[in-house]
Amino acid sequence: MASALKDLDHGALPGAGEDAWLDVIQKMDEVYSNLVDSQTQLETQNALLEEAQAFIRSVMSAMTDVLIVCDFDCHIQQVNKALEQQTGRQEMDLIGLPLEDLVATEFQPLIAEAKTQIAASDRVADLEIALIGADGHPAPLAVNCAARRDHNGKLVGAVFVGRPIGELRRAYRKLDEAHTKLTQTQQRLVVSEKMAALGRLVAGVAHELNNPISFIFGNMHALKRYEASIGRYLQAFEQSAQTPELQELRAQLKIDRVMRDIGPLVEGTLEGAERVNDIVQDLRRFSSNQEEPEETFNLVRLAHTAVDWVVRAERLKPEVRFDTPERLDIVGRRGHLHQILVNLAQNAADVLAGRENPILTVRIRRDGNDVLTEVQDNGPGVRPDEVDKIFEPFFTTKPIGQGTGLGLYVSYGMAAKSGGDLTVANAPDGGAIFTLRLPAQGKNDHEDKN
Repeated sequence: MASALKDLDHGALPGAGEDAWLDVIQKMDEVYSNLVDSQTQLETQNALLEEAQAFIRSVMSAMTDVLIVCDFDCHIQQVNKALEQQTGRQEMDLIGLPLEDLVATEFQPLIAEAKTQIAASDRVADLEIALIGADGHPAPLAVNCAARRDHNGKLVGAVFVGRPIGELRRAYRKLDEAHTKLTQTQQRLVVSEKMAALGRLVAGVAHELNNPISFIFGNMHALKRYEASIGRYLQAFEQSAQTPELQELRAQLKIDRVMRDIGPLVEGTLEGAERVNDIVQDLRRFSSNQEEPEETFNLVRLAHTAVDWVVRAERLKPEVRFDTPERLDIVGRRGHLHQILVNLAQNAADVLAGRENPILTVRIRRDGNDVLTEVQDNGPGVRPDEVDKIFEPFFTTKPIGQGTGLGLYVSYGMAAKSGGDLTVANAPDGGAIFTLRLPAQGKNDHEDKN
C-alpha cells in the first residue's frame, strides 16, 4: 500500500494509480469490517462475562452457608454475604486477610491441617471450627473444604463452605421429632390392632359367659326357695317328733349351723353372680362401644363395695382406711366408676402383696363442682421413668402372666368418657396415689359448663 502511494506520488500511470487506490480502499474496508466483527464479538463476550459474574454474585449472596475462597497460603480472595453477616465485616476489609484471623484461636491449627490435607487429597469433609462472630463470641461452623485449581490443573487455593452448627442441630432436631412422631404413630396403629382383636375376643368371652351365669342365677334363686321350704319342714318335724335319737343326729350333722349359714351363703353367691354379670356387661359394652346411661348413686357406698370385693379375694389382706363423708351422691356411670375403683384397689393390693403392714387408703371429697377420689398405698411408689407410661395399654410392671397392662389403661379411658381424668403421683411419705376426678353432676353438665 505504501509503495502504491509512492508510485502515485511519483507520477505513476493514471490507470495503475486508480487500481491501486481501489485495492487500498478494498483492503481498508476488509480491515474495518474485521474490526467491527471483533468489537461485536468482544462486546458479546463481555456481556456474557458480566452475566456470569452477576449470576455468580447472586448465587453467592443467596447462599445461607458461609463461602470463603482462599489462595494456596489461605489468604482470603473472595467471600459471600453470609460471611459478612457472620463476622460483621465488609468484603473489602476481608480480602487479603489470612483465614486464621477470622477463626477462634483454639481452631487455628485446624486451618493449617486442612491446607495440608487439601494438597494431598483435594478435599476435607466435616471439619468443625469456630469463627469470631460479629459480637466477638465464637460461632461454630461445620465446614467442608475443596481444592481450587487453575486451567492447567495447578493447585492455586481452596474453597471453604460452612454451615452454622446451630442450623444443623435444628434440622436434626426436626428430623428426630418427625421420626419420633412416626414411631408413635406406628405404635398407636399396633395398639389399635391389638385393641380391635381384644374387643372381638372379649365379645366372644362375654357371650359364652352369659349361659353359665344364667344357670347360677336360676339355681341360686331355686336354692333360696328350697332353703325356706326345708326350714319350715324342719320346724314342723321338730314339733311333731322330738326323740333323743333325732336330737343327737341333728347335733351330729350340725343342722342348726347349716340352717344359719345357708341363707348368707346363698345371698353371697347371688351377690357374686350379680358382680360377674356386671363384669360381663362391662365387657360387652367395652367390645361394642355402648354407652352406659348416667344415674344418681352414693359414691361412698360404691367405693366400700369395690374395695371390699378386692380385699376379700386377697390371701394377705391389707388394712383398709376410709377417709370419706358418710354419704356423697353424684351423677355418673355407676358401672364404669365401680370398675375404675376395683382396678385401682386391685392395683394397690398387688403392690402391697408381701409387704409388712400393708395399708390401703381411700379418700373422697368435694372440690368445687368436682369430686375427688384418691386410692393410696404405702408401697414403693411409681418410678419416674414409669409415670408417663403407666396408663399406656399393655404396660405393666408385674411378672409375665400376672398382669395384662390393661386395667389402668381401661380405667383412664372410662374416666375420660365420664368427663373426668385419672392421674398418679408419689405420696410424700411413700407409696402411690391415684386420683380420680369426676364432675359431681355428670358428664353432660360438665360439657355444658365448658
